[in-house]
Amino acid sequence: MAMSLRLPSLETLRIFDACARHGNFSRAAAELCITPAAVSQRVRGLELELGRTLFVRNGPRVALSAEGETLFGRTSEMMAIARAAIEELRGSRTLRLTATPSFASRWLAIRIPDFEALHPGIQVDIDVSTDVRRPAAFDTAIRSGLGDWAGVRATRLFPVEGTPMLRPDLLADLPEGLAEPADLARLPLIPNSDWPRWFDEQGLGQPDLSAARRSTFPSQDLAAQAALEGKGAALLSPRLFATEIASGRLVSPYSFVLSGPEQYWLVEPERGAGSTASAFRDWLLATLS
Repeated sequence: MAMSLRLPSLETLRIFDACARHGNFSRAAAELCITPAAVSQRVRGLELELGRTLFVRNGPRVALSAEGETLFGRTSEMMAIARAAIEELRGSRTLRLTATPSFASRWLAIRIPDFEALHPGIQVDIDVSTDVRRPAAFDTAIRSGLGDWAGVRATRLFPVEGTPMLRPDLLADLPEGLAEPADLARLPLIPNSDWPRWFDEQGLGQPDLSAARRSTFPSQDLAAQAALEGKGAALLSPRLFATEIASGRLVSPYSFVLSGPEQYWLVEPERGAGSTASAFRDWLLATLS
């Protein structure tokens, strides 16, 4: 008679899964409400039991080994199934949603109450970040880029756009105004790597853009804040900053909008979306249509 394979305990696998998601034993311990020493002890025990090195240590950070990646791919599926089953029994469901800062603050924040009203049984936990998280760390993500991420499914939403916006009093201070796109070069340009492309697509020679290259802003939100403080013209999305235009806090002097090549994407793990993620997907695509 064949002997049955002895499996590690569910609690040990849960601790391993948290460590793999966070890449840090202390953060995993905080999530699980146990001590970092207990986490380290469980991971060492699991590695001894399996005869495999699951993590490569580098100070406080840990990275999964190839064997660890294989195990994590399975434990993340197992934990997702268990979480969905428990939430179903409790009659409540949680959507782990991660979104970029500009999309979260300028589009999602004012519309998520509409989704919650349609789905009162779903609690939305929003994580604002720009990095592409591991598929096991989220149910649904909104990211910007080319959509070529591995291990996920990406559905195009709309292009990353940019058109010059500035505070109205800056425009009033220019005697001749901004009658032509070339006139924009007389203003300070808030850093954005797409300024040369915006001028090129207007058929204009390159103005002096050295001021716009001195620093970089990681999000349109930061550029918009600088524009609202009167620091110059920013390349911003008219879709995401429609409220600022409608209120008169910012003006958009030109009709031309730079579009792409990067897009906003709805990103989902390849393992498939659960019912909560499917409900959000349907609502998001319908709202954007």
